[in-house]
Amino acid sequence: MLLRFTAVMVLLVTMVSGAGTVCGQTYPTKVVRIFTAGVGGGSDFIARLIAQGISGPLGQQVIVENRTGVIPGEIVSQAAPDGHTIILAAGTLWIGPLLRKTSYDPIRDFLPITLACRAPNVVVVHPALPVRSINELIAMAKAKPGALNYSTGATGASSHLAAELFKAMTGVNMVRIPYKNGATETADLLSGQIQLTFGAAAAVGPHIKLGKLKALAVSSAERSSLFPDLPTITSSGVPGYESETNYGLLAPAKTPDAIVRRLNQEAVRFLQTADAKEKFLTISLEAVGSTPDKFEAAIKSEMTRMGKLIRDAGIRDE
Repeated sequence: MLLRFTAVMVLLVTMVSGAGTVCGQTYPTKVVRIFTAGVGGGSDFIARLIAQGISGPLGQQVIVENRTGVIPGEIVSQAAPDGHTIILAAGTLWIGPLLRKTSYDPIRDFLPITLACRAPNVVVVHPALPVRSINELIAMAKAKPGALNYSTGATGASSHLAAELFKAMTGVNMVRIPYKNGATETADLLSGQIQLTFGAAAAVGPHIKLGKLKALAVSSAERSSLFPDLPTITSSGVPGYESETNYGLLAPAKTPDAIVRRLNQEAVRFLQTADAKEKFLTISLEAVGSTPDKFEAAIKSEMTRMGKLIRDAGIRDE
């Protein structure tokens, strides 16, 4: 009886010891696929860098699979929970279901691995607009209700929700001009047809440096290393304001803890290297690397804040 008990204990220790061993098999046993959005975007860039960074330590090829819309989420939510199919997603994975019906639930169907990168939106105005701060922008918008216009991406995009949150928290009345094409939006901003935007750091950063757009503040809760000289919106007269784009890795629900820990370990190790941080900065992204719990808390917090905003503002998918 004692021998049998000892054998069982040895088996249990073998199964749980070492983040790379699950049920007696070393993980991974085959190619690991990271599903993400279309080729050429921020998510694609992040996924490919992480794939390169973790492939060697995992001892298996890690490839990136690109799909559009909600398809990456649908595929990964239904994939086998064995760590060989994961997703690199932005906030659209967990904010999208607040705007439209999806086949997956962002909390029920996924396990967070790590927050990979983040980037604030930047409040920029055309140089002709006579404001130099968030306080001056708010004062102008309140003095002339409906006179100012601002551009956004599609409904639910980071620039859209950042602007809606700003309007809700300040009580200003500005006119939204949605764009489907980023190049057209930028051209209209530079020409002055659009007066301001809550733009993605990568999109507006080069024009700020050239003096073609005037930056007022960043949307993150704290100052950003991407724009160290810019104040935050919250420190500029809108206490508690926070909105930024988060990118992270997630696995299908029921993926064993040992596999999630292994993926977290390798991804965080890579994200915290000087080389990774430098490469992400080239496209205006801050490399992070977090615990699964911190990433999960960030997702739930954003869903709570943006869910209330979406309901209160009556935002609906286009």
